[in-house]
Amino acid sequence: MTFRTRTRTRTDYVEDVAPGDGALPPRAWYASSDARSLSLNGSWRLRVSGTADAEDDSFAAQGYDAGDWAEVPVPGHWVLQGHGSPAYTNHLYPFPVDPPRVPTENPTGDHLRVFDLPADWPDLAEGGAVLRFDGVESCARVWLNGTELGTFKGSRLPHEFAVGHLLKPAGNVLAVRVHQWSSGSYLEDQDQWWLPGIFRDVTLLHRPAGSALDFFVLAAYDHVSGEGTLRVDSDVAGRVTVPELGIDTATGEPVTVPVEPWSAEVPRLYDGVLATEGERIPLRVGFRTVELSDGLIKVNGRAVLFKGVNRHEWHPRHGRALDPATMREDVLLMKRHNVNAVRTSHYPPHPAFLDLCDELGLWVIDECDLETHGFTEQAWRDNPVDDDRWTPALLDRAARMVERDKNHPSVVMWSLGNEAGTGRGLTAMAEWIRGRDSSRLVHYEGDPDCRDTDVYSRMYAGHAEVERIGRGLDGGNLKRRRLPFILCEYAHAMGNGPGGLADYQRLFETYDRLQGAFVWEWIDHGIEDQRFGYAYGGDFGEELHDGNFVCDGLLFPDRRPSPGLVEYKKVIEPVAVEGDGTGGSVRVTNKYDFADLSALAFTWSYEVNGEPVESGALTVPALAPGESAEVKLPEPPVATAAGEAHWTVRAELAADAPWAPRGHVVAWGQFAVSPRRAPSVASTARPVPGDGLITLGPASFDTRTGALRAVGPVAVDGLRLDVWRATTDNDDGAAWQTDTRYGPLWRRLGLHRMRHRLDAVEPGEDALTVRTRVAPAACEIGLSTVYRWTSDGERLRLAVSVRPEGDWTVPLPRLGIRFALPAADRVQWYGGGPGEAYPDSRTASLIGRWQSTVDELQTPYVRPQENGARADVRWAELGGLRIEGDPEFFLTARRWTTEHLDAAAHRTDLAPGGAVWVNLDHRQHGLGSQSCGPGPLPRYHLRAEPAAFSFVFSQAGWPSPASER
Repeated sequence: MTFRTRTRTRTDYVEDVAPGDGALPPRAWYASSDARSLSLNGSWRLRVSGTADAEDDSFAAQGYDAGDWAEVPVPGHWVLQGHGSPAYTNHLYPFPVDPPRVPTENPTGDHLRVFDLPADWPDLAEGGAVLRFDGVESCARVWLNGTELGTFKGSRLPHEFAVGHLLKPAGNVLAVRVHQWSSGSYLEDQDQWWLPGIFRDVTLLHRPAGSALDFFVLAAYDHVSGEGTLRVDSDVAGRVTVPELGIDTATGEPVTVPVEPWSAEVPRLYDGVLATEGERIPLRVGFRTVELSDGLIKVNGRAVLFKGVNRHEWHPRHGRALDPATMREDVLLMKRHNVNAVRTSHYPPHPAFLDLCDELGLWVIDECDLETHGFTEQAWRDNPVDDDRWTPALLDRAARMVERDKNHPSVVMWSLGNEAGTGRGLTAMAEWIRGRDSSRLVHYEGDPDCRDTDVYSRMYAGHAEVERIGRGLDGGNLKRRRLPFILCEYAHAMGNGPGGLADYQRLFETYDRLQGAFVWEWIDHGIEDQRFGYAYGGDFGEELHDGNFVCDGLLFPDRRPSPGLVEYKKVIEPVAVEGDGTGGSVRVTNKYDFADLSALAFTWSYEVNGEPVESGALTVPALAPGESAEVKLPEPPVATAAGEAHWTVRAELAADAPWAPRGHVVAWGQFAVSPRRAPSVASTARPVPGDGLITLGPASFDTRTGALRAVGPVAVDGLRLDVWRATTDNDDGAAWQTDTRYGPLWRRLGLHRMRHRLDAVEPGEDALTVRTRVAPAACEIGLSTVYRWTSDGERLRLAVSVRPEGDWTVPLPRLGIRFALPAADRVQWYGGGPGEAYPDSRTASLIGRWQSTVDELQTPYVRPQENGARADVRWAELGGLRIEGDPEFFLTARRWTTEHLDAAAHRTDLAPGGAVWVNLDHRQHGLGSQSCGPGPLPRYHLRAEPAAFSFVFSQAGWPSPASER
């Protein structure tokens, strides 16, 4: 890399590769029991300029009149407060790559806050004070009362300045100049919105004389003896007390006592105090030992299985400026959905989030604020992590992460960063971290030889490769083959999906070396916008953007769980309940790593045709981790022997937990006792030609085309074979995947514009047969399709047979029929529910009787796409019709056509039409996660093969079939 010589200016610090100047050394983040603090969050004055040097520094002086400036809340991002626009890129730098130079067009926000000290603030002559910034993007210059304090970079990291000598009782003027672009921007090329501003807390901290500036809580656990060893190192001598453990010892002195260990499943914390001459600091001590042993990641002597998520901080209105309630909501949602681990992609989170992980229990991979992904466009040439001149900035970022977060028991691994290639700077970071904290492991995915890391980490490896790794057949050097493996990113949760989660989990639970994975990612980063509902890349006029690739989370932007999160909860549930329905018992297995089952209560329910008949409590022993037991079920109710029957067993919280109330369902299992009886219709009615119509039982058909017109009083329009779905993000795949993306292949073949040729309408003695060929223009491939209609005089049966013609080289998106009803609102069905399900994402689909509205059936993906299918449907009622399927089918109903759904870019593009369009699908193609990861496994492909399926139509409210009486 070549740095160009140039004339120095008063903004040189913006492009200097140094991390800044004037800030205090990094230290632990904590709240004092005694020392005063003053939050400087709230209303600030803001002036935004177009360049770094557009304005002089006079605003920092006392007495400056900023009355005509805008007023904005801090924490916040000015581009989300009406001053400029956000921009989204996945990895491309939105400015010319000329490190460390940045554009002249460099939006700069001058922030001004005038504050008084509280009346009870300690005497300014006693002790000192520290001004703390927890997060500013991307470069800041700070003044207090006209005196420059310094500059800093490292957006998601804390920076402090000594200010006690500058404070006065009233009229303190805090001035902060924030630049959107700086040399630090080259180190912060994360997949996210570029959002300048002071987006985390600003706090003034009093530091009494004799108070500790920094301390390190070292709390190890010996799983053999059951004892914990506590040592608290402090830069100022003091005493450490933990009353519950009888500990009263000097700082720096270890003490060993019997303890209960901390884990993500049982997050046992002990309250303690570090007391120095100047203050008392509360401690929350969790005893645990992290080690690499026998080729596995072990905590407290046991291997752990990560069931994790990647979490960017996000709020749809406030960006990365999160309040405590939102952080707590995230952790509660994770715990309630069986998530046990978080990777803080790709930067340290707000420290209050880690407090919650300690308290409620989550394993944390704490990731440094480092990504240089955009250099991949030039084959990593000039990558800062392989240039010694950038190493001080890298080490500064590592130190500010480790020192800030070192006292959190939830943090079990330090991650060097993400997608920054390889280089000497990363090695220097790893060496520094190990020298400072040997009690945790080091992670970095972009190190294929594991030179600097303690785990072999990958992104988006397919199932087959993951299995090879689990079996130790992945090659690589000897060190790597001896290391545990995690997928730090997998199951790209963009749009409808991810599929294949259960197939991954089976591998993780089969091979010890595979120690789990982290879904990408936790939440869709849509920005609340009246025009679109939620905006994504390109909606703000960016010249470079990556569209809705920023919306790839298990939560929608408003924090509603997506079907993907519901599926993930089921797939990773910590209790397995298995049975075949014939033995009168179930096998219960404890899949926790540390907790027994004493906190859970088990219930059983016996259902016939989807309706609960009897239920009760089930006695299950408090199995230890890994243990299983056969548990006897009660005798099935004799009076309900007829019909399709299921056992459903649930594991629920036996008492209120800090993260969920009593009765919260942690896990469940369901299995069939007796099979469903398929619907049948005797062919006793005959087609009767009339004036333009053919009648058959309750139905009428067009004489010329054979098209169904009505079933009794219910009008039906456009019933025909359908193979197209509005492509999902995973169907469309990622741009760099050139050979296996089915969405583009389907469009190229024309499956979205199939033509229906009528070959024959054949009224017979007991059936009406309509023969057609369904095929796209410009292709020779097609589907020979026969509709055979029969009736017993009251019900109508449609039998569909499909035979492919030509050389079909791609699977079908879907295969079934669709039609329109003039009106429908309430929907009832017996089958899988309550939410949507697809072939490789149906583990969470519970067989039962469900009801909804047509509108509630829709899944509100930020970019509209195929959604809302209910799987394994036996029968459904909507719009005055009852529909039974043989075999079971996928049900979809919506107020717009598939074509309208396919054309929509945002939710606001979808307007209800004058009909409800219904799809009854024999099969659907799988989902996969090919928006960034692998596509659906071959067994979930909907191959173009001969197929036969049928439906029975009758008026809703018609007596149920014999199988349900």
